[in-house]
Amino acid sequence: MARAISVVENRQPEARELLAALFPHAGGALVVGVTGPPGAGKSSLVDRMTARLRGSGRTVGIVAVDPTSPFSGGAILGDRIRMQSHATDPGVFIRSMATRGHLGGLAATTGQVLTVLAASGKDVILVETVGVGQDEVEIVGTADVSLVVLVPGLGDEVQALKAGIMEIADVFVVNKADREGAERVVAEIGSMLMMAGEDAQVPAIVQTVATVDEGTEALLSAIEEFRRQAETSGALARKRRAQLRRQLEDAVRQRVMSHLRQRVLSPAEAESMVDRLAARELDPFTAADELVRRLGLA
Repeated sequence: MARAISVVENRQPEARELLAALFPHAGGALVVGVTGPPGAGKSSLVDRMTARLRGSGRTVGIVAVDPTSPFSGGAILGDRIRMQSHATDPGVFIRSMATRGHLGGLAATTGQVLTVLAASGKDVILVETVGVGQDEVEIVGTADVSLVVLVPGLGDEVQALKAGIMEIADVFVVNKADREGAERVVAEIGSMLMMAGEDAQVPAIVQTVATVDEGTEALLSAIEEFRRQAETSGALARKRRAQLRRQLEDAVRQRVMSHLRQRVLSPAEAESMVDRLAARELDPFTAADELVRRLGLA
């Protein structure tokens, strides 16, 4: 499985055939996204959730995304250190991934890696995002259930984050709830949720202290309850259809760009076009129209 993920992550030639073979077997896992600001304790929470899931007999896949250094191109990939207690468990598979410059809190190939994990028969897949703040919303297009983890002591927590990740939560987690200010964070989230539409499924708010495994059982219950309601209402099926539509669009975009680079636009022509753009002799929209015509699509 590790080798298969490497093939996909590195976009090797055989990745396409591999993913095509695995795709029919990849629809059974529940994908839970775990996002939130840095220092919220996401890795510790994932570790404790994994222990609880294994205790109930379910197999777990973990994808932990770390930022890539803009200087060295490497990544710390430190989440494995926090989850090393599961490293020898055959029912748990942990994969750290670097963003490689991809924005939105995930790596570019995260969705394809999830296909590999789901096809392997994992019951639950936990995806921990980078922890970058307001723009970390790509997880909502990947996960069945999105957890937003907050902690006391970040200042004006809800106001600072509500324009971004606060709006994608299916379940809110107030971690490190033994700290002063936890109740205020819960109250602020509750006040924000009062503005939700009447037909909206109101996210649960769960308090946890991951380091001592407090509240994690209640969190898993909240996840299961959200899943049950979403399945009953059809929301989960709609979300998964939207994810598949996005995968289709991404695949078409990649194929078109690959064809463009290989058959239509040589590197020298691309540089010449960028030179014209830089000189303001050509605008991006006209350039795009020209390339679409050369592809025979207009």
